[in-house]
Amino acid sequence: MDAVRELLDDPLVQAAGIIVGSILAAWLVELLISKTLAKAAERTKTDLDDKIIEIIRRPVFLSVLLWGLDWAADVLILPERFAGPVESLLQTLSILIWAIASTRIGSVLLKSFAAKERQRSMLQPRTLPVFDILMRIFVVGTGLYFMFLAWNIDLTAWMASAGILGIAFGFAAKDTLANLFSGIFILADGPYKVRDWIVLDDDLRGEVTHIGIRSTRILTPDDVEITVPNAVIGNAQLLNETGGPHLRQRVRIPLSVAYGSDIDQVREILLACTEDAEHVLDEPAPNTKFNLLGESGLEFELRVWIDKPWARELVIDEMTSRIYKSLGAAGIEIPYAKHDIYIRGLAPELLAQLSPRSRDDHPTRSG
Repeated sequence: MDAVRELLDDPLVQAAGIIVGSILAAWLVELLISKTLAKAAERTKTDLDDKIIEIIRRPVFLSVLLWGLDWAADVLILPERFAGPVESLLQTLSILIWAIASTRIGSVLLKSFAAKERQRSMLQPRTLPVFDILMRIFVVGTGLYFMFLAWNIDLTAWMASAGILGIAFGFAAKDTLANLFSGIFILADGPYKVRDWIVLDDDLRGEVTHIGIRSTRILTPDDVEITVPNAVIGNAQLLNETGGPHLRQRVRIPLSVAYGSDIDQVREILLACTEDAEHVLDEPAPNTKFNLLGESGLEFELRVWIDKPWARELVIDEMTSRIYKSLGAAGIEIPYAKHDIYIRGLAPELLAQLSPRSRDDHPTRSG
C-alpha cells in the first residue's frame, strides 16, 4: 500500500495521469458536441450552426488537451528556465488554434450574410472578398498581439516603430493606398459590376471585365483592354449605360434638314429607316424628336432602343447611312453651315468686278 501511495506521489506519474485524463476528457467533450449539439443543429432550418459546430469541434478537443498539458507541467515543477517557455509555447499553440478557427467561422458567417438578397447592404457577393481579407487581417493581428503577450514581449517600442514606419510607408505608397481604398469603396458601393458598360468622363467607354482592389479593367469596342486605377475612377464622372433594371439602352442620332422641308415627311423617313434594323428593338418603339430651329436647318433626332450595349456604334453607323440615303432619295436637302454676307458702301468699280457679267467677261485662266 505504501508502495502504491509512493508511486502516486511521484510527479511523473501524476503528470502522466493528468495527460491521460485530459485526453479522455477531450474525447468526451468532442463526443458531447458531436452527439448533442450537432444533433440539435440538424433540426434547425439553416446549416450555419452545423458548420460552426463542425469548425469548433476539433479546437475544443485540442484546447482541453493543452489545458491538461499545462496542468501536467505545473505538477512536474519544472525549473524556471523551462517552465516559462513551456507555458508560453502552450499558450501560443492555443492562440494559433483558435485564430485559425476564428478565420474559418468568420468566413462562414460572411458567406452566409452575403448570400442573403439585400439591395442596400454593403456585404454582398461582389464585396465578400474585401470583408474576408479585412476579417483575416484583424484576426491575424489580434492573434499576433496575444502571442507577443504570451512570451512577455513589450510591444510599446514595437508599436512606436510601427507608427513611424507606417507614416513613411503612407507617404511612399500614397497612390497605391488611394487605389486600394477606392477599390474597397467601389466594391462596397457597387456603382458598376462586371459586364456593365460604362463611360468615364465622356471619354473612355467599354465593358467592365474585372474589378480588383487596385484597378478596374475595361474592354473597349476596339477590343483593347485598358487598366484604369481605381483612384482615377473614384474621382471621375461615371456613366453606367447598363446600370438600370434592363440591359437595353437608347441611342440618339442627331441630324439636320434644310428649311422648307416637310417635317411630317422627315419623321416618316426617319422611322422607316429603323425597320428591320439589326439590334434595334421594336419595343420600346423608335421615335423622333424635333429639337429646334437651328442656324442652318431644322434639328431632328432619331431615338431607338438597342438590345446589346456593344452594338451601339454599329447601330449609329447603320442608322446614319440609311438616313443619308433616304433623305437623298426623297430630295430633302441636308444643310451645311453657311453665312450670308451683305456689303454696304462698296465702290462702283469694285461692285462691277463682283457682278456675274463681269466674271463672265474676265474668265479665269487655268493651267
